[in-house]
Amino acid sequence: MKYKEFKEKTTEFITYLEVEKNLSKNTLRAYQTDLDQFCNFWLASTNRDKLELPLRQIIERFLVSLYHKRIDKTSIARKISCFTSFARFMQTQGIKLTLKLTRPRLDKKLPIYLSIDEITHLLDNVKPENLPSKRPYRDKAIFELLYATGIRCSELIAIRFEHIDIDQKAIRIFGKGSKERFVLFGAKAKETIQLYLKHERPEPTSFDEIVFLNNRNKPLTTRSVQRICEMFRQFLKIKRTITPHKLRHSFATHLLNQGTDLRVVQELLGHSSLSSTEKYTHVTTKQLSEMCDTIHPFNSMQKQKNKT
Repeated sequence: MKYKEFKEKTTEFITYLEVEKNLSKNTLRAYQTDLDQFCNFWLASTNRDKLELPLRQIIERFLVSLYHKRIDKTSIARKISCFTSFARFMQTQGIKLTLKLTRPRLDKKLPIYLSIDEITHLLDNVKPENLPSKRPYRDKAIFELLYATGIRCSELIAIRFEHIDIDQKAIRIFGKGSKERFVLFGAKAKETIQLYLKHERPEPTSFDEIVFLNNRNKPLTTRSVQRICEMFRQFLKIKRTITPHKLRHSFATHLLNQGTDLRVVQELLGHSSLSSTEKYTHVTTKQLSEMCDTIHPFNSMQKQKNKT
């Protein structure tokens, strides 16, 4: 496949992912960036003969260049997934591409989360009047809702009035790939949402309006929600980064610590695979191990023996 044909097919590919596969805007944006970077690498090749090389060979050289630049493994793995998806798309077009790319082995990272005491402090002691914001009721409601439901940042900013039942404390969420699920929230989150609607949210004229708006009454961006979460870090004694995803991690970890079934947490998080949810069990197992080291009678006896 020549460069010009590849460039044309990538445009069709992105449209296919958006229309047929219903991929999220973030994934589409990432794939588009990956393809643009590859095209720039292809064109920047000093040897014009490289434009005539087989596509697989060009891709392999591109990936090698990323390893030499010490690009994060997760980014490289995503680019390989992009190329693999592109090859599958080309098969639907009657064009066979044999890439045989191998994803790098990713390091398993335990999710970082806030403790229950930290979350409780932020929810109970930080009042709207304490927040340095033009819309403190909105910001408190967003923080409460992110932790109460474990929804993603992109899912929160897409909530419309037709999706939320405040009386039943339930929200219909459209997650990755437009997969639909219901999440629940408690009385505290319900109260903060009602305060936002009463004091700051202009009266909606239709049910398809977005619930959370910025200061210009336009839909919030994911970056705006990230800034809102960052604002709450100043109220912690130990300075810790707070992000929407860290609140999602906290939600899942705290549920599992309380004995919630893993498959229930999977459903609430909107994970298509149970393996995505299982990473939180490593956190709870680690906590149990630390607790055992601290309070188990045998360990107490050993400590006493060492003192004597």
